[in-house]
Amino acid sequence: MQSTPVSGGAVLSDMMLIGQAPGPREPVLQRPFAHTAGKRMFRWFEQFCGLNEAAVRSTIYFAAVCRCFPGKNSSGSDRVPAPDEIRNCSSWMDDEIQILRPRLIIPVGRLAIMQFIDRAKLEKVIGRKFRLKRAGHSFDLIPLPHPSGASPWHKISPGKELLEKALRKIARHPAIGELKINLEARNPGIVMQD
Repeated sequence: MQSTPVSGGAVLSDMMLIGQAPGPREPVLQRPFAHTAGKRMFRWFEQFCGLNEAAVRSTIYFAAVCRCFPGKNSSGSDRVPAPDEIRNCSSWMDDEIQILRPRLIIPVGRLAIMQFIDRAKLEKVIGRKFRLKRAGHSFDLIPLPHPSGASPWHKISPGKELLEKALRKIARHPAIGELKINLEARNPGIVMQD
């Protein structure tokens, strides 16, 4: 692991969004999903949930399987965290779940999904809602694929359709509905109308 840990900040929320690990730019910019993949993910939330990046960042708690940038692999791509690195950080996620007691967890990408569901194929989990228990707390889980430009999965069939199905489930989840009501009450006009 390289760099300093990256946090989404202190947001008290009914929802958690969990990524794999920070990329090389996130430690410098000091926030998760700060570059190209993040821009794509925030467009998904804006299109399907009516929440822009500022609204998402201020109302959804961001976590990661690993908190520090893992470095590059031999081909120059971001390295996937090793099992021992994942174990070293797993207590953070359990503690966050115990403290926040989220109603909805959104794992983004295969590694984050596999911390909750032991299925390797995205086609089997994207577009579905699961009811799970971890760290003594029950919650809904709606997985998303990683929004990386390097992966075509979310751009072609069946990934594209399954992504849209997942985003519609997130948009209809009661935690998002209440979030939008509370956000609009505090900041009239901030939520995009359907």
